[in-house]
Amino acid sequence: MALEKAKETVSSNPVVVFSKTFCPFCVRVKKLLDQLGARYKAIELDVESDGSDIQAALAEWTGQRTVPNVFIGGKHIGGCDDTLAKHQQGKLKPLLIEAGALASAA
Repeated sequence: MALEKAKETVSSNPVVVFSKTFCPFCVRVKKLLDQLGARYKAIELDVESDGSDIQAALAEWTGQRTVPNVFIGGKHIGGCDDTLAKHQQGKLKPLLIEAGALASAA
């Protein structure tokens, strides 16, 4: 059930950040997305009633148990370091634009 919920959330949103409210790495990723003006859905696993089940399902699905667990355009991006690295390499904005989470720069 949790895996289906996670997959449905990922498929119906351009960007999803599976997060925990107290996690500093999650805060960094959400802050970066906010600074870029990207639209995203944050699922706070420590607030969701089935958060631990979703986190276990994500580990099974992606091989990553830690948060943040970031998806862009339905594709698993990884965690904080992966997301920040993509930004530093200039690869994050194009992914966000392609996913429809960010307006393209004219």
